[in-house]
Amino acid sequence: MGVISEAWWGVWWPWMLVWLLTAVCLVALLVLTVLRLVRFVRGRRPHSRPATFSICFYLHGTTVMDHYQMRGYAAALRREVEQRTSDSTEGNVRASVLGATLGGGRRDTMEVVSKYLQVAEPISVIGVIMDVLEKEDVIVHVDLVSGTVRHNRALAGGSGPGTGAGTGASPRTVRLRDIEDFVLIRGRFRKISESSETTVFEAPYGDPDLPGEGPRVRVTCATEGLRTKAAQGTFLARCLGKVQDWNARDAVLEVQAMAIFR
Repeated sequence: MGVISEAWWGVWWPWMLVWLLTAVCLVALLVLTVLRLVRFVRGRRPHSRPATFSICFYLHGTTVMDHYQMRGYAAALRREVEQRTSDSTEGNVRASVLGATLGGGRRDTMEVVSKYLQVAEPISVIGVIMDVLEKEDVIVHVDLVSGTVRHNRALAGGSGPGTGAGTGASPRTVRLRDIEDFVLIRGRFRKISESSETTVFEAPYGDPDLPGEGPRVRVTCATEGLRTKAAQGTFLARCLGKVQDWNARDAVLEVQAMAIFR
């Protein structure tokens, strides 16, 4: 029996080693695949609800279209429209976009895309702009209510994450006045003035009892760009724009708004 066992091992031990190594490699490959999938899902998972899932409360059409044309977003918009029309065509879904019917083939799809691009308007491209800015990680997310700034690549070369104070004194504090990239500011806004030309909103830092006396963000909008009537009292909203100036005397941070979402 011992002779048979030795002979068996003498013949089969190389194959056993190969099978064992193969099993180890397969397990390692499976583990790596799972880890990469987890990282991919975490990387795509948004930190918060996208602003474009909200109602577009204000839109400065000229600024939106200037940025859209200057930065060459037409390619991104073309891909989005092509994908949507292709999905509709492949699923045998007949839809009408700008008076053209889908479902006829590649030529019809390209005609729809061409017509869509020709009549591109601020409301149809703001979503594309937001998607590109988020993918490039160049939007600084500021939460005035909690007093925090989300750290991202736009702040990598700056002072780091911290509170959204206008005059930061510690290494963990971000000076909003020094941010050059786009900011998406979440806060409790209220209308403080309105005319036929401009409407002004303010949002305080934090949630003070007297919001008009402490540090605050002021947003001046073109009244014609308001898409819905401004609510009475305060309302939570997110403003996409650029920081203009910090008025130390009045403790006001001026922001030029491109869009406001509620």
